[in-house]
Order: sequence, then structure tokens, then C-alpha cells
Amino acid sequence: MPAPSRFDVIIVGGGPAGLTAALYSARAKMKTLLIEGSAIGGRMAEAWEIENYPGFTEAVHGYDLGQKMFEQANKFGVEHAQTSVIGIKIDGTDKTVTTGIGDYVAPAVIIAGGSERRKLGVPGEKELTGRGVSFCATCDGPFFRNKVVAVIGGGNGALNEATHIVHFASKVYVIHRRDTMRATKVLQDKAFADPKISFIWDTEVTAIEGTDSVERLKLKNVKTGTESVLELQGVFIAVGLVPNTDYLKGLVDIDPYGAVITNDKMETNAPGIYAAGDVRANSIRQVVTAAGDGATAAVYAQKYISEK
Repeated sequence: MPAPSRFDVIIVGGGPAGLTAALYSARAKMKTLLIEGSAIGGRMAEAWEIENYPGFTEAVHGYDLGQKMFEQANKFGVEHAQTSVIGIKIDGTDKTVTTGIGDYVAPAVIIAGGSERRKLGVPGEKELTGRGVSFCATCDGPFFRNKVVAVIGGGNGALNEATHIVHFASKVYVIHRRDTMRATKVLQDKAFADPKISFIWDTEVTAIEGTDSVERLKLKNVKTGTESVLELQGVFIAVGLVPNTDYLKGLVDIDPYGAVITNDKMETNAPGIYAAGDVRANSIRQVVTAAGDGATAAVYAQKYISEK
């Protein structure tokens, strides 16, 4: 069996945190590997418009921003592995990262694997995913042209989904289990001003129904207990995020929500292992802060390596 490939820094995750960490590491002449199991850019690539990333006077598509970051990192020699991480083991100062295509070894590892969409956990959700149930309006919007859809959630993610899918759908319902939203004022104003978007308050989805595709939602008012049915053809679920940290349990400290606990240097409790971006506890889950986390992790990873 061939020896694992050796690097100075291994970065898990190709979103803004991972891409920035890769740029800083490679530019510092560190032999750097970026591991990404899906699309470059992570969840950022799903964003139709990013208006609050510094340096862009006009909104930029998340996919395009991710590609620019990737190209910039590649310019300094970052290597890339398209695979998923299965686990990480520590042997002295070495960390062995096991993936679907083999093992890689480095003294420093930066965890920047981001988050996954939280599921509702109701009947029909799993069975109809890909057949009317979606977790990404940017990815699937064109499939719902001239159809009635619902977006579940009350945060920035939900309203971003709603204001994007409205370009395709004939009608968009935003269903939220409270009577106020957590989303920023600018997103709320944009959604409230759109005549094709309506809000259903104090309501939760109890089931998603349909034979071959989504046909209706079963709803329940959380204040009155009143049950109802909403006929539609699609539902976009945006009820929060779950950090991708299952493979890290027992390796680093994780908070009750599944996020990696770090200090202000992005250091975990395991020497030489760092975390950055959405996967980190107390992250505000913005592209600009993820990039800042990635830069911080890379700088302190370099110091760790030089001291060892």
C-alpha cells in the first residue's frame, strides 16, 4: 500500500473559509491540499446574489465568487482533491485525513466544511426530495416555472430563497412558525414589497403529500391548533443549518449544536487542528466573516508548523 501523500496544510471544505485559508497557506509557500466533496464555493455557490461582500458595487453570483476565489488559490499552487473526508486521526504532530480516495498527512489541518440544510423531519420530506421538495432555490428554481411553491423558514436563508424563486414561480408562500421574522430588515422589505409573495404566520408544516411529486402541505397553526391544507407543486425548506462535524466527534470539542469550539486564533482543543467558517461555534455565517476565519486559521497554522 503506497504511503499517504504528505502536505504542510490540509484544508477540509471549499467554501469561502476554506478557499481563503488555501490562498493564505499556498501564498506563504506551504504545500497545501484543499479537499472538497461537492461544489467549489460551498453554500455560497447557491446564492443568486451577494450584495454585502466588500469590493463589489453590484451584486455578485455566489458561484462566480467561489470560482474567482478558487482561481486565485490555484495561482499560488494549491492542490485539490474532489472527495469526502471520512475521518481524521492524530499521531504525534501528524494528522492523517482519511478520504474516499485515500489518506493524506499534514501537521496542520483546517476544518472548513461548512453546514448542511436542516431537515423538517415530517412525513413526505425524504420521499419527495427531488420531486418537489428542494433545499436550494438557486439550484432548482427553473423547475418551478409558473408553479405555486412555499418556502419554510423565517431567517435570511428563507427570504433569500423566496426572493429568488419568485422570478420563476407564479406564487410563493412563506410559512413561518412565529409571527415575526429573524431575517434582516432589507430582506424583509424586499419580500413584503413583492406582490407574488404571501406570508403564513404562526404555522408549521406537519406533512408533505403527493403521489409522484409534491401536491400539498398539511399545516397547523401553533397558536390555535387549527389544521389546514395548502395545494402547491413545490416546497423549499430553509429552517437553519447543521454543521458538518459528525466525523469530528471525539477528536475536537463540539458544542451542543454540533459546531466546533475554537478560540480567537481558530484553534481547537487539538493542537494543529483549526476550524473556520460556518462549522465554527458562534459563526455569524456570512461570506466575509468566513473568509476572515480562513485567513486567521491559515496564519496560526503557519506559526504552529514553524514552531514544530
